[in-house]
Amino acid sequence: MPKDKTVYFCSSCGYESAKWMGQCPGCKEWNTFKEAPSDKGSKVRTSIKRGIESGAIVSVSSIETKKEERIKTNISELDRVLGGGIVWGSLTLIGGDPGIGKSTLLLQVCKSLADSNYEVLYVSGEESKEQIKLRADRIGKFKDNVRLYCETNLDDIAQVIEEKKPDVVVIDSIQTMYMDEVQSAPGSVSQVREATALLMKLAKGLGVSIFIVGHVTKDGNVAGPKMLEHMVDTVLYFEGERHDSYRVLRGVKNRFGSTNEIGVFEMCNSGLSEVGNPSEVLLSGRPTDASGCVVSCSMEGTRPIFIEIQALVTPTNFGIPRRQSTGVDYNRVNLLMAVLEKKIGLPFGNCDAYVNVTGGMKVSEPAVDMGLVIAIMSSFHNKVVSEDTVAFGEVGLSGEVRNVSQVEARVKEAVKLGFKKCYLPASAKKSVKDVKDIELIYVENIRDIRL
Repeated sequence: MPKDKTVYFCSSCGYESAKWMGQCPGCKEWNTFKEAPSDKGSKVRTSIKRGIESGAIVSVSSIETKKEERIKTNISELDRVLGGGIVWGSLTLIGGDPGIGKSTLLLQVCKSLADSNYEVLYVSGEESKEQIKLRADRIGKFKDNVRLYCETNLDDIAQVIEEKKPDVVVIDSIQTMYMDEVQSAPGSVSQVREATALLMKLAKGLGVSIFIVGHVTKDGNVAGPKMLEHMVDTVLYFEGERHDSYRVLRGVKNRFGSTNEIGVFEMCNSGLSEVGNPSEVLLSGRPTDASGCVVSCSMEGTRPIFIEIQALVTPTNFGIPRRQSTGVDYNRVNLLMAVLEKKIGLPFGNCDAYVNVTGGMKVSEPAVDMGLVIAIMSSFHNKVVSEDTVAFGEVGLSGEVRNVSQVEARVKEAVKLGFKKCYLPASAKKSVKDVKDIELIYVENIRDIRL
């Protein structure tokens, strides 16, 4: 009898090796290799033909394209992130921490699509029919064209999809699915990879739009979704704290639209409700006459999001001052404090500094640099910045304030929200035209900021 061969897979990126290694050559992670039976020689289901013409070599100029038809989910926040709706025959992965609301969102999508007379198949490998029914009762009344199928054998699931030919299929979750031809446990790299390959053939061959749920472990070691990102068409991630009511749906990869859009939801008793104007929600409950608080603007795709930045600078009681940040890059805060100390002469060597972005938002755009600088200066000098003030602009190492994208859109949104004063880069004068009811303060260097 031939000896069964085993191979080793990286649980982070899916890198395959014939022997165990401490560090993965692909993603440079440590101690991520897992042993699994070799899949060589296994006969994976290939009866579904992909809708891709093979063997023909053509010139790019001779290819005729047609406009993509999309399925509207009638959930505007989700449609925005998807690029306008669900593309026929697309494969979409939704990842996020356990309990963040992935299954709830997809169940709401199923209800909305059923109300538009689309045939939907919800496949669950984690929950029973009774558990899903309890969640569905909280969301609302479902029509008969939403079918529920509790199964983990992907061969049986593929057969049902071929027979019923629904418009949209939800697989919850990919870690629970298995194929008999693959000699490894459900959730392993081999099973997840082959299961996703079969679902991709089903989506492209039958023109069925498929959603896949992928879980992310609490310690950040992703065995499924990270490896699947290059296989699927769209990757969406649910972000937010489990104990916070607000959730952010962010596009990481999208072959049919932009990856800069976000959707904001609020977790309620009846499911996830859309937040049409996130800025008003994030700015609600602002303190009055408090130093160290300023509003800044970050662009998420085509939508300007206004956030409140809070800073607290206090004398330290220890030999080494403490720095802490929430919602913004810790190293970015240290860099800006070093620029303030060098260019303006603020003595931060004996001060603790704490920076916070309210509302649970995580901001990475450099345009919030000016807001961070003003908040830190306001707390250090104990001077209050007026509530109707907004600031945005990138700050360089020389203290210069650089221009950012979509300046006019940010200023116009600030006017709509009632702001009366705006700090912005001096190089953006040509970008702002016909803006009234707001005082524009152009800043060339942080030395020019007057609180």
